[in-house]
Order: sequence, then C-alpha cells, then structure tokens
Amino acid sequence: MPAKWKLEEVENLKKIVSSYPVVGIVGIRGIPASLMQEMRARMRGKILLRVSKQSLISLALQNGMKELANYMEGEVGIIASKMNPFKVYKEINEMRLRMPAKGGEIAPEDIVVKKGDTPFKPGPIVSDLQKAGIPASIRGGKVVIDKTVTLVKKGEKISKEVANALTRLDIKPLEIGLQVYAIFEDGIIYTPDILAVDVNKILQDMQHAKANAMALAIEIGYPTKETMPLLLQKAYRNAYMLAIESNIYTKETIEEFIRKAYLQAKELEKIGG
Repeated sequence: MPAKWKLEEVENLKKIVSSYPVVGIVGIRGIPASLMQEMRARMRGKILLRVSKQSLISLALQNGMKELANYMEGEVGIIASKMNPFKVYKEINEMRLRMPAKGGEIAPEDIVVKKGDTPFKPGPIVSDLQKAGIPASIRGGKVVIDKTVTLVKKGEKISKEVANALTRLDIKPLEIGLQVYAIFEDGIIYTPDILAVDVNKILQDMQHAKANAMALAIEIGYPTKETMPLLLQKAYRNAYMLAIESNIYTKETIEEFIRKAYLQAKELEKIGG
C-alpha cells in the first residue's frame, strides 16, 4: 500500500484540479525558499501554487487532464487559477527576476555585450574583460568596449571568467522564477510559445485595424453608429463646396459669396485706382 501521506497528497491535488477551470505545470528548479514565499504572497487570491512530486501530480491529473503530465520536467509544481491562461502566464512571468551568472550555467539566450563606454577607469579590468572575450581598450581616460560581441550563444555553458566579467558589467543573463511548461483550459493545452503574446503590440494592431476600418467605411459611405457623424460631416462639406462652385445661394453659402465679391471689388479698385 502507498504511504498515507501520498494518498492524502493525491487527494489534495485532485481537489485543486477539480476546483479551478485553469490548471498548469510550472518548473521550480533553483528557486530559493525566500523567493518562493514572496511569489506565493504576490499570487495569493489569483493563482494557487502547490509543489509536489511528479508521480503524485500525474495521478491527480488522470481524470481529464492526463496529457498535461507529459509537460513535467525536473522539479515541478501545479498551478490553478480562475484567470484565463494568458493572464496567468503574464502574471507569473512578471515575477521572474534577472540574476547574475556564477559560472557553469547554461545560457538561456544569446549573451550579447554591446559596444560603448563603461564606468571603469583604466586598470586590470581591461585585461579581465579581454580574457573573457570582450574587446576592451582605454580611450579618453576610461575603459571602452570596442565592438558589440556575442559572448555566449544560447545553450552554451557560461565560463567562470565570462560570469565574472558580466557581473562587473552589471549584465544579468539568467532568470529565476517559476517556469511555465503548460496550462490547461477547456480541453486545450497552451504552451509558452502560444502564451507569450505581446499584449501591447496586439492592442496597437487592433487600434490600427480599427482606424483602417473606419477610414474604409467613410470612403465607401458605409453607415454605422460610429461612422454616421463623420459621414454627415463629409456630406455637408461636399454639399457646401458644390453649392459654392455652382453659385447656389443659401443661408450657409451667402457669407462666402459676399466675401468673394468683396475681395473681387478690392482687386478692381486697385486696377481702377
């Protein structure tokens, strides 16, 4: 028979899974206890996090969410929320922190050092940077990085020399925090490549599309609640210009005709004078 605590843990996990419409798997590797406690506090009332063993989480997911177990890797936890998956992903990602490298870590992305001035005065720092593969020199009494260089490519190991140089340059190539592996909602599994949307860009695209749709509707005279005021203004302007060109006298056009007549009279007065 399985240990009692394991049975109880599976039951607790099942209650979590059945109580929330959105359930996900997150990686917790390397997160210190202090940061985990802080993240729990920030997520309180929005996202529930429970850390457990892969085997127990897998058992809890068997009723309707067993595919989610395929996304577990290393040390994991289960998250549950009533927010939609995209908001959950955004909330968790915003809690990730940049961390300096110590050496021996795998670069999660290309580590690029850009050309330009540094805050350092001439000294041993120049040779330290050069040993790490950073083209540095002294110009104008200060240390300068001569050109932009990709120091470590994604997936490569960060050496201790490189880690020390990056720390001195205040470059933090690592991130620490919950790593979303997958989120389940209504029978659909969302992975990070789907969840990582740029909300600001989407809003800009929607605003641009709205502006284009409005311009097209005005151009073709398509009447809607939004376009009617503009269509009426356009119709008025067109009717006014047509009346002016056709010398049609109305309450709206008479002032323009008087103004034109006055200007023409002044011109004739200059000629005659």
